[in-house]
Amino acid sequence: MHQSDVPAHEGPTNHGTLEYWTYRLPLSSESKKQFTQELKSIPPFLKQAQANLTGNARDLWIAGIRNFVQQGEHLVTIQKELSEHHSRNKDLELFMVLDNAKKANEVFIQWLEKESSKKNGPSGIGKDNYTWYQQNVHRVPLTWDEEVQLLQRELDRAWTSLKLEEQRNMDLPPMVSADTPKEFAALTEKAVKKMMAFLEQKEIMPIKPNMEPALREHMGEFIPVEKRNFFSIGMHFDPLPLYSHMYHWFDLAEVRDNPHENPIRRGPPLYNMYDSKNEGIATSVEEMFMHTGLYEDSPRSREIVWIMLAQRAARGLGSLYAHANMMTMAEAGQVHVKWTPRGWMKREPHLLQFEQHLYLRQPGYGTCYVTGKYLIENLMAEYAKKLETEGKPFVLRKFLDTFNKAGNIPVELIRQEMIEN
Repeated sequence: MHQSDVPAHEGPTNHGTLEYWTYRLPLSSESKKQFTQELKSIPPFLKQAQANLTGNARDLWIAGIRNFVQQGEHLVTIQKELSEHHSRNKDLELFMVLDNAKKANEVFIQWLEKESSKKNGPSGIGKDNYTWYQQNVHRVPLTWDEEVQLLQRELDRAWTSLKLEEQRNMDLPPMVSADTPKEFAALTEKAVKKMMAFLEQKEIMPIKPNMEPALREHMGEFIPVEKRNFFSIGMHFDPLPLYSHMYHWFDLAEVRDNPHENPIRRGPPLYNMYDSKNEGIATSVEEMFMHTGLYEDSPRSREIVWIMLAQRAARGLGSLYAHANMMTMAEAGQVHVKWTPRGWMKREPHLLQFEQHLYLRQPGYGTCYVTGKYLIENLMAEYAKKLETEGKPFVLRKFLDTFNKAGNIPVELIRQEMIEN
């Protein structure tokens, strides 16, 4: 329903997915034909799934049901929006195919519910398989045990740094959230201007014409206090920590506007082995921008940066324990909730379930924010030392530009190019 902020999707997704966000209503004649064909694939795809899905992973079976309930809700939304632009009488085939997709989805949910009651096996892949998969597929040179140590260290560092920031800011007034649409609009407009001015004036990275429009397309929308989840809570205090993470959209604008000269690196790999780079750099720059002065005039915003890092470390730890079959998905979620500061994860069970389910389906994704950040910081250290040995200055702007231009490949492969070549 919405564009992913990474080159493909966060987690396993079939290559025939209907990308509704790419369509514009009313559908043109050509778009209508393509849309209809994509909808037609849903019933046979779900029928095939009933033969393919033979595993005994209880958590994955149960959590997966919600995905298809949500898909059913999306199909209802699509039907409503199509009805506002197209007549059922004139576009009978389109609406009949949509009805068939909805029915097939309902039948599939019933089948999942029936089958899930029989499942009693573990859903994690185990420590050894996790290590092999990370090292040989995603090119992350860490073991399961080393990832646990790294994420625990980052969790401890984030909590400690948050408490020190609070001590430093003890005489400052508390942050005030934007609690009306008008206040939120003013806050986000100010944040976008501040972000772009900071990146240019501090010479953090090359500024390109597509960057500010890419950020503006994803400024967020006002959400009432009682409905805010983890990310929107912070955004209504200060959007800049999350806008830093939206480095993603700078990346994707470049993929669209200035495709890599190497066709292998031009788009996303068929398998999302890019996670350490794309999620790693988006997480890295949250702290990089903070250390280079983004919050000089708003010290309490630094607290949000540490809260975000703690949350990512906590959810990653939970996912590691789930893959080792030391915890169920629900128990892993409680690590996520317990170790996110200020109770910011207690208010959003749907986000919690979505994230832990995603990470159980895609080993290593829950940790890649922090492991990728570590690999990038390690690369920066090695690169700076290499330049110092050669008698050359380290320039952050050049480092990020070189890193960005490498394309959608694992950090380890970028390190080989930047350090060993």
